[in-house]
Amino acid sequence: MILQDTYTLANGVEIPKLGLGTWMIPDHETARAVQEAVAIGYRHIDTAQAYANEAGVGVGVRTCGVPRENIFVTTKLAAEVKSYDEAIRSIDGSLQALGLETIDMMIIHSPQPWMQFGATDRFLEGNREAWRALEDAYRAGKLRAIGVSNFQQVDLENLLGSCTVRPMVNQILAHISNTPAALIRYTQEQGILVEAYSPIAHGQLMKNEQVTTMAAKYGVTVPQLSIRYDLQLGLLPLPKTANPAHMKSNADVDFVISNDDMAVLQNLPQIEDYGEARNMPVFGGKLS
Repeated sequence: MILQDTYTLANGVEIPKLGLGTWMIPDHETARAVQEAVAIGYRHIDTAQAYANEAGVGVGVRTCGVPRENIFVTTKLAAEVKSYDEAIRSIDGSLQALGLETIDMMIIHSPQPWMQFGATDRFLEGNREAWRALEDAYRAGKLRAIGVSNFQQVDLENLLGSCTVRPMVNQILAHISNTPAALIRYTQEQGILVEAYSPIAHGQLMKNEQVTTMAAKYGVTVPQLSIRYDLQLGLLPLPKTANPAHMKSNADVDFVISNDDMAVLQNLPQIEDYGEARNMPVFGGKLS
């Protein structure tokens, strides 16, 4: 099963190839979601300061019955944190909220504060300062790996030109009908693993006739096809769900999409409406 497979980060740390996303799972429900995911076989949990559920994730990890060293926990530095001192405080805050001595990976959630997402200012200096804090926490043993999220090539180049520890991952929006090929290629050429959040396009791929037809051809669900698609591109998908049945189904991706069908899926028209997520900055809107 895919749950037993790993990628190896640039620093030699192994990270499970499929993770459980926890975006919009309320804190009081997150511990149970983590426990159920671990019982199914998941060993990779993704959270963030912005999700306001780090505490629940920590409870789930500490009470799931699996040794801590066998669970890979990722969290994210809030997008608004763009100074060294604030980043240091935020890193320690996440350690405290999670109740863990070490976080397996911490990443900058966005190169721009959410309310400035997509604006001209790339906050280059602020990102260098936040990154310096992650580097120091990494060297101090508080973090086993460090990375970024939603970074474009210019943002990556900004860090690569000044860092002492290179980013190990870039977590981006990447799914059928929205696959930023140039960014993925550049990132992978730098030895940086690409993680794919919202691999099912916040559920919108379920409404796409070409995708549903392709899934039927392979005898799989749309989420399974979508997750397999990202895996075949060398990405690490992070489907979000609190439903144990969906968790189990999402991990049942032991099939191969043909090269011809991959090409079709890569060239589908981009989704223009992400439903309830349409106002999120990463989906083209703005937070209210």
